[in-house]
Amino acid sequence: MNTTRCDRTPAWAALQAQFETTGRTLDVRDAFAADPQRFGVFSQSAPHIFADLSKNLIDEATQALLLDLARQSGLESHRNAMFAGDKINTTEQRAVMHWLLRTPAQAQRDGLQGLSVELAQVHATLAPMLDYAEQVRLDAAITDVVNIGIGGSDLGPQMAVLALDEYVIPGKRFHFVSNVDGHELAAVLKKVKVESTLFLIASKTFTTIETMTNAHSAKAWFAAQGGTDVARHFAALTTNVAAANAFGISTTFGFWDWVGGRYSVWSAIGLPLAIAIGAQGFKEFLSGAHDMDEHFRTAPLDQNLPVRLGLLDVWYRNFHGFTSRSVAPYHCALKRYPAYLQQLEMESNGKRVDASGEAVPFSTSPVVWGEPGTNGQHAYFQMLHQGTDVVPVEFVAVKTAKHSLPGHQTLLLANVLAQAQALMLGKADAGGHKHFPGNRPSTFLLLDELSPASLGALIALQEHRVFVSGSLWGINSFDQWGVELGKVLAKDVEARLLSGHTEGLDGSTAGLLARLQA
Repeated sequence: MNTTRCDRTPAWAALQAQFETTGRTLDVRDAFAADPQRFGVFSQSAPHIFADLSKNLIDEATQALLLDLARQSGLESHRNAMFAGDKINTTEQRAVMHWLLRTPAQAQRDGLQGLSVELAQVHATLAPMLDYAEQVRLDAAITDVVNIGIGGSDLGPQMAVLALDEYVIPGKRFHFVSNVDGHELAAVLKKVKVESTLFLIASKTFTTIETMTNAHSAKAWFAAQGGTDVARHFAALTTNVAAANAFGISTTFGFWDWVGGRYSVWSAIGLPLAIAIGAQGFKEFLSGAHDMDEHFRTAPLDQNLPVRLGLLDVWYRNFHGFTSRSVAPYHCALKRYPAYLQQLEMESNGKRVDASGEAVPFSTSPVVWGEPGTNGQHAYFQMLHQGTDVVPVEFVAVKTAKHSLPGHQTLLLANVLAQAQALMLGKADAGGHKHFPGNRPSTFLLLDELSPASLGALIALQEHRVFVSGSLWGINSFDQWGVELGKVLAKDVEARLLSGHTEGLDGSTAGLLARLQA
């Protein structure tokens, strides 16, 4: 693998010059007026998704330089190393192979032969997991499934189950508990009954403090309510089979150290989704993601959607200086999609040093945030249209609705089209208060329908997009050391809350601890 940090390439300097001469002042309205073919140049189809990038602050010269930046940084080499199973997670010396989780068992291609053992392991785990999911689906006595996990063990399956609500089996309810705040678990336990609930404990090591605290509380509630058959009502998604057995769990499904938590919905962590939409639906979910994997792996860079999105992120973050990106899915079932992307991008690329440990002299991950439309229009879109900061927006729309209510889908689509149009066009007002500056960039992702396959493709698209920007920045997108320090300190503070000892603490923490104990 031969890679070069993006700021050390000739293309980086050329992009700086491009930004100063034309990029800084590019007006998309003028660009459309000058080029009737702009929509065709800056839009494309990818598996299950159509993308319109034409409202973004780029022209063909900028796009060409960004593609040069990708080539000179060794993006293709880095991508190929990931798909070859190389240990590109250098700080943990691990391969990065979440893509293998959605690779068909019969797949044959160059470079995959060396991973035949790993692929066989994937399907040796997937088959019994899907069999178990079908058993739960057929078990009318189980009406509630409670997933207890945190981070990737919660955000992925929760987002996907909500997104595919139209495909969820009738007669079963799905609950997700992640927060160590007992109010969350207590609220769920009020809704369920011992004899009809299945608890899924999702923790790779079976030691995650928040998850295990919730798991032990759920088990204690189960016993207090007269439950006796822990083996029937609890299953574990973990590699620590011994710890799960000690807990009383006999049904376990594991995964591997080359699967990062935020990339794990395709693994046993996806069991809640498999129960919800069935084995065939889960296979379609994997298939849609695999289609996007192959697009990312094989498509030319100039027609490679994850590459184009990732390059746009670099252009906005490092040249325009935009600090955030707003995600606006115009489908209420995608309500947890922005939260899912927050972890995916900010945990992956929220790094201040490159893969060699050297501080980077440029900005990395933007802040990712958002809410479903049209709700967001009546909340924060005021700032998007007239605020002092320019925030690129990524709209997600679905062409065909699953419901039959007349008029709703037409109104929803009219709103998403109009918001993207208004951000670009703006509106002049001499008085100022009703002035919309316009020329505010947006990307438009369109799905024909929200299905298991299209959702799988959408998530995989975002995974690879994050890989692209992280690769150019030269950072390791697959570790997350930043989450560790607070966890370590929390153990000390927890003991101090019980003992009252404040010796050696900073003044603020000592003062707050004393007030909490008063």
